[in-house]
Amino acid sequence: MPSSSRGAKNLTIGVFDSGFGGLTVLKELLRLVPHADYLYFGDSARLPYGSKSAETVARYAISSAQFLQHRGIDLLVVACNTATALAFDRIKAALPIPVIGVIEPGAKRAAEASRSRSAAVIATEATVASHAYQRALAERGIQSREVACPLLVPLVEEGWLEHPVTEQVAKIYLAQAFDGAAPKSPQPAADVLLLGCTHYPLLRPLLERITPEGVTLVDSAESTAQAVAEYLRECSADALVRGPSSPKPSLHFFATDSVEKFRRLGERFIGRAVENVEHVDIDQAAEV
Repeated sequence: MPSSSRGAKNLTIGVFDSGFGGLTVLKELLRLVPHADYLYFGDSARLPYGSKSAETVARYAISSAQFLQHRGIDLLVVACNTATALAFDRIKAALPIPVIGVIEPGAKRAAEASRSRSAAVIATEATVASHAYQRALAERGIQSREVACPLLVPLVEEGWLEHPVTEQVAKIYLAQAFDGAAPKSPQPAADVLLLGCTHYPLLRPLLERITPEGVTLVDSAESTAQAVAEYLRECSADALVRGPSSPKPSLHFFATDSVEKFRRLGERFIGRAVENVEHVDIDQAAEV
């Protein structure tokens, strides 16, 4: 891992997602590691990954990750829960640089926050079916109940963040997460809600309002950015987190589908204007 001795050249961090949700991870990275350069790759032409086989997800994710590697990144953040759940080890094996996913950081933070040693996880159907969060939490001594919430992603992308329909749907899912245990279940009451999808941070104000009292929300996007910042400090790259005297960091986006749609939706996720968006034909790029 390059350190702060890089002089005038900033560390370059690549962020990969199947679409737009990973922009919530990038938003937190910009806050916690503000002096790196960032390349974001949204594979919007091939989403949703959740309906694809593990083999297909791995192939898509590796091609996207290698695209960013060839652009000179020093570290890759897999900001896609499905890709992390189904293909993380294969992505790591395919790249000669450090790779950080979203699941382990979220599970670690949830374990630190839980007093009852029990957590509820809401995520997409593919992530829940993988049981990746369940395994990661179990390794830390945390019992968990996973609930698939397939309607939340389209509601977020529609911009219905505080819509009554979204609130009603979220209440139904949370009832399953916190009240859905079988009668006389030995599992203790969950005191952590782990947001296992990078779209869900946009719903955080709503979720905080309707989540049972005493439950801590853990945002896997924020947890992942914290993990990256901690990793850089451990690698003696603390100046890159705190701010080296180097040229102004750059931010560049790549999208495999409509650039205009990426700009429009991306602004909602990252909370700022999305500029410097380049369309990529990933199949053609792989042949170069």
